[in-house]
Amino acid sequence: MIRLDRYWENPGILQVNREAPRAYYIPYRDALSAKSGKRGRSPFYQTLNGTWKFRYVPSVRLADDRFYEEGADASGWDELVVPSCWQTNGYDQMHYTNVDYPIPCDPPYVPDNNPAGMYIREFHIDEEWKEKDKFVVFEGVNSCFYLWVNGAFVGYSQGSRVPAEFDLTGHVRPGRNRMAVLVLKWCDGTYLEDQDLWRYSGIFRDVYLLARDRKRIRDVFNRQELSADGSRASLRIELETVGNITVQAELRDAEDRPVASGSAEIPGKGEIGLALENPRLWNAESPYLYELILQAGEETLRFAVGFRRIEIAEGVFRINGQAVKLKGVNRHDSHPVLGQTIPLQHMIRDLRLMKQHNVNTIRTSHYPNDPRFLELCDRYGFYVIDEADLECHGIGSADFWKEGAFHRLSANPEWRDAFVDRAVRMVERDKNHPSVIIWSMGNESGYDVNHIAMAEWTKDRDSSRPVHYEGAAPRYKGNAKTDCLDMESQMYASVDYLREYAADPKRTRPLFLCEYSHAMGNGPGDLKDYWDVIYSSPKLMGGCVWEWCDHGIRRETPEGIPYYAYGGDFGDKPNDGNFCIDGLVYPDRRPHTGLLELKQVIAPVRIEAEDLEAGTVKVTNLYDFSDLSHVGLHWKVEREGELLEQGWLERLEAGPRESRIVTLPFRRKPSSAGRLLLTLSCRLRRETEWAEFGHELAFAQFELPAAASIATPPVRSGRAVQAREEGTRLVVEGFDFRHEFDLADGTFVSVSRRGVEMLAAPAAFTVWRAPTDNDMHVKRKWMSEGFDKARMKVYECSWSQPDRSEVAIGVRFSLGGYTRYPLLHGEAGWRIDGSGRITLRAEVRVRESIEYLPRFGLRLTMPEGTEEVEYFGNGPHESYIDKRQSVRKGKYLFTVDEMFENYIKPQENGSRYGTEWAIVSNRQGMGLKLATPGGGFSFNASHYAPEDLAAATHAHKLVKRRETIVHADYKMSGVGSGSCGPQLMKPYQLSEKEFVFELEILPLFKEDE
Repeated sequence: MIRLDRYWENPGILQVNREAPRAYYIPYRDALSAKSGKRGRSPFYQTLNGTWKFRYVPSVRLADDRFYEEGADASGWDELVVPSCWQTNGYDQMHYTNVDYPIPCDPPYVPDNNPAGMYIREFHIDEEWKEKDKFVVFEGVNSCFYLWVNGAFVGYSQGSRVPAEFDLTGHVRPGRNRMAVLVLKWCDGTYLEDQDLWRYSGIFRDVYLLARDRKRIRDVFNRQELSADGSRASLRIELETVGNITVQAELRDAEDRPVASGSAEIPGKGEIGLALENPRLWNAESPYLYELILQAGEETLRFAVGFRRIEIAEGVFRINGQAVKLKGVNRHDSHPVLGQTIPLQHMIRDLRLMKQHNVNTIRTSHYPNDPRFLELCDRYGFYVIDEADLECHGIGSADFWKEGAFHRLSANPEWRDAFVDRAVRMVERDKNHPSVIIWSMGNESGYDVNHIAMAEWTKDRDSSRPVHYEGAAPRYKGNAKTDCLDMESQMYASVDYLREYAADPKRTRPLFLCEYSHAMGNGPGDLKDYWDVIYSSPKLMGGCVWEWCDHGIRRETPEGIPYYAYGGDFGDKPNDGNFCIDGLVYPDRRPHTGLLELKQVIAPVRIEAEDLEAGTVKVTNLYDFSDLSHVGLHWKVEREGELLEQGWLERLEAGPRESRIVTLPFRRKPSSAGRLLLTLSCRLRRETEWAEFGHELAFAQFELPAAASIATPPVRSGRAVQAREEGTRLVVEGFDFRHEFDLADGTFVSVSRRGVEMLAAPAAFTVWRAPTDNDMHVKRKWMSEGFDKARMKVYECSWSQPDRSEVAIGVRFSLGGYTRYPLLHGEAGWRIDGSGRITLRAEVRVRESIEYLPRFGLRLTMPEGTEEVEYFGNGPHESYIDKRQSVRKGKYLFTVDEMFENYIKPQENGSRYGTEWAIVSNRQGMGLKLATPGGGFSFNASHYAPEDLAAATHAHKLVKRRETIVHADYKMSGVGSGSCGPQLMKPYQLSEKEFVFELEILPLFKEDE
């Protein structure tokens, strides 16, 4: 049994021998190598990434007694690549939990059987480093660790996601050395790291050695100031040195031209001041970076400098004097294979995708990211809310019945240093990044004196950035002292709340939605509503959608089928199931349709109709700083899918926040006969670091005035129809069709044309949909009412033949489950004419006590081989009444499989809101055409029925039906964001108590017709 000082259960001991925190940098030998940003080009840097000897034990008490000694034999140990999470390599327990602690809530104590990982690495020290001071930097270790080198104890650290640096100078020697690290899964810091994520352990970020001059720069704080008009900038370089040393500073612009320089002898602490006339300013739209080169002794340090001023004036959040809107996402470190170990290219892929989808802000939920991530944000242009590695959500959960439980740790003075330490290490590391515009004091950890101490220290250290913390919101009833915070912050506030806040003159701080519009599964469905209000008031800063990515873990079934696992799939308890599958992108970074919706809603260009007959539209530039000179406009006019004309406007002319009227050069008048659609697409005129030439930023679509724009009723066939009863069935036959209607069950059981059967099961009215993730709360009400079990009761069914060319059927019915009263009553009138066309008119009355229905419509089961879908409506992807800004009207042709959106946890998907007509057919074009005479309907075609989707826990468990399930809905309720947000907004609920549903069903061979 290993003998250790029990630091891991003492909140008063956060480190032993750890270096004081400092700004992130790597020392290089010269400016040229420093400019490269490649750490390996520095002779003073040596990575310790790679293969380490590793042994996992389920309890630290089982750790080898003297494994850290130089002569300890580790030849029989496993090998583990560092950085990595040991759970993703088959050790210990994969575990996902959101709020609940995975251990008994007994701070500062953790279980005695505390899993541990022992790491051993041999490394070499070059002879050239002999006269240097040597340091090791661990960028991230979860949750705490002890360090030995060559058998001697070096130090201890906790705080998982900020660096720990140790001086090895007295412990290493030229040539071969041995490093040993003992990592514990849990420590008292675990109570402060209760984020909503997979609970990973190990050395999960980079480890490296640094060789430093004996006299050197230790820390740098680049403080900047701008004149009121932005015409002058000053850079005050605060320096902390080891020893008395001369420091030379040179500031160079993005074209590598020197613009300012200075030098000073720094006797431990001092500063160098630089001044600049007419500086180019940094913002997320134009992330102009200067380069500061500091030289001292043999070392060269490089820092990116972006001049910008952040302020809150008259209740408005401003950057460089301009009110800005933060169009953001919350981003966890998450990789489907590597867990929280994030390669550089993975970071770049995330940032490129965000830029391509008009995101300008990232909240680092809920801990500081890898320092290289912030370097990328500086370069690509993102506003970053840098968040301390602090969440003790489970404290409130453990004592949820107790008043004030949520604030327990923040109110406890014994934990003050542990709280403040997490702010200090974040701020000191990241203080020089222009992308960091707000400091956040953590997440969901209550609010009391310890948070106040964090915020006050932060403001004292850096007054140039505002301080944020959502946990101080009044609804949590924490400490009333909030003057140390600079903005109001809310999670999942409703649109009505935003509207009320904006209108209240007593609310003088800007409001930031640190989390909103929960993007879980098929969602979010309320983005436009939020942004209509956010744009309406300068007090509303914007917000960050929860969240960026699904945290699925890539796994394979025994048969080799890949899938994404979530909470509970590894036997982990407690777990929160698929609540980690809540992002705008899949784990492999394929965009969800929700991301496409967000892109359009927050797009930097808005186009509105002005005088469509004259070909004029109003273009509004929603950029805060940029004009539209980099944007061209492609336009086209179509008639039901047929391209009539198109054109390209080379450049749009509008300054920031300006609107202009643009005339489109139609070659013919848009009053040509037929239904005409004008589609406009704003595209990049040049390639950027994050997108190719022609990348679409935004689009708009309008219907043009046209002579035949009003739908005309279909021509009825005058051919004779014959009808006869055969048992309980009514057989209706015509020239080339034969339909059968079951008079007992009140529905069609067969629809055929020229001998081709179009139904594989009886048609049925339905109100049920496979619940989406955002239905997770309301579905309990739905199921208690029996929506999922609702069947039709036929009270009366009769038929007549008013003339030789038509048969009429009337059905009086209800839908209900069991125990409760029927959900609705209705009268359905069916008519069959001589062409075989079936026309439905259903008059429906919903029970008053039903809040709202998931859907109401007709379900048609079509036979095997029905694989082709052609429709005129919104596309190309799924759309719903509250999730349709990213789709455009057109004629589309898909396979049934292509209509399907394959969510990790199966749910309602693939519907097309506002469909005007649809043909579902076999590959030869034989099938059914569906249309509504008065407008659009919600349409879906799938190889999965709602009950299939609702029963499956994972996509790979779905069993594909040979048949095709078609839904033609009067309406479907929206998808909202109710899994962690407000209830679905009333305008998007199917809450009508009386309505009429009309539908036409025509069996046809479309290639002939």
